[in-house]
Amino acid sequence: MSILTPDRSAGTAQAPGGKPDVRLVCWFFPLWYAVFGVIICVLARVTPPPRPDVTAADKVSFFASNGLTIQIGFCLLLILLGGAAVTNGLVAYQMKRMSVGSVFAYAYIGGMGVGALPGFLLVAVCFLTAAFRADRNPELVSMLYDVGMLSYNGSLGCFSVAYLVLAIAILYDRNDIFPKWFAYVSIWQIITEVIATQMFVFYSGPFAWNGSLAFWWSVVVFTIWLGALIVLLKRATLREPLDAPAVD
Repeated sequence: MSILTPDRSAGTAQAPGGKPDVRLVCWFFPLWYAVFGVIICVLARVTPPPRPDVTAADKVSFFASNGLTIQIGFCLLLILLGGAAVTNGLVAYQMKRMSVGSVFAYAYIGGMGVGALPGFLLVAVCFLTAAFRADRNPELVSMLYDVGMLSYNGSLGCFSVAYLVLAIAILYDRNDIFPKWFAYVSIWQIITEVIATQMFVFYSGPFAWNGSLAFWWSVVVFTIWLGALIVLLKRATLREPLDAPAVD
C-alpha cells in the first residue's frame, strides 16, 4: 500500500530550521531589540521616562547629570536604527506569505517607518541638542526636554495603522502564518497607543507621559506583543517549505 500511496510531502521539503537567510534575520530580530532596550533604558535615559512635572532647572540638571550617557546612547541608536527596517522587513516577509494581498505587507512597513520618525529620531535630536551645550538657556532646554518626551511617548499612535493592517491580514489569512489570537493582541497595541495620546494634556497622574496608563500599560502590552511575535516568527520560519517560491 505504501508504494501505491502518493508521497504528499514531495515538493514541500523543509530546510533545517527554515531558509538560511530568513533564519538569520529571525535570530537578528531579538538581538536587535535587546540592544535597543539597553540603549533606551541604560544609556539614553528615556525609559523609564523622566518626570514631566518638574521645573526648567530640574530639566537642565537632568541633562547635566546624564549628558554623556545620553550622547553615547543616542549616537549608537542613530547608527543602529536601520536595524529596525530589517526586523520590520521580516514581519512583512511573513505577511507576504499570507493569502491576503501584498498591500498589507507594504502598509505595515510604511506605518512602522512613519512611526519611527517622531517616535525615535525626533527624541534623539532633541536630547542630543540639549546635551550638546550645557550653558544653553534653561527655557530652551526645557522645551527640548518636553518636545523629546512628548514625541517619544505621545506619538505611539503613529504605529496604529501598522498594527491594524497586521491584525486584518492575520484574520483574513488562510495559510496560518500567524495564529488568529495574535491579531487581537495587535489590536490591544492600538488601544494602548490611543490612550497614550492623553499625555499631551496631563502633567501628572496615570495619563502623564510617565503614568501607569499612558506609559506603563503600553509597555506591558508591547512586551507581550513583541515576545509573542518573536516566537511566532521563529515558528513561521521553521514551517516554511524549502522549495517554496521566493517572496517578491
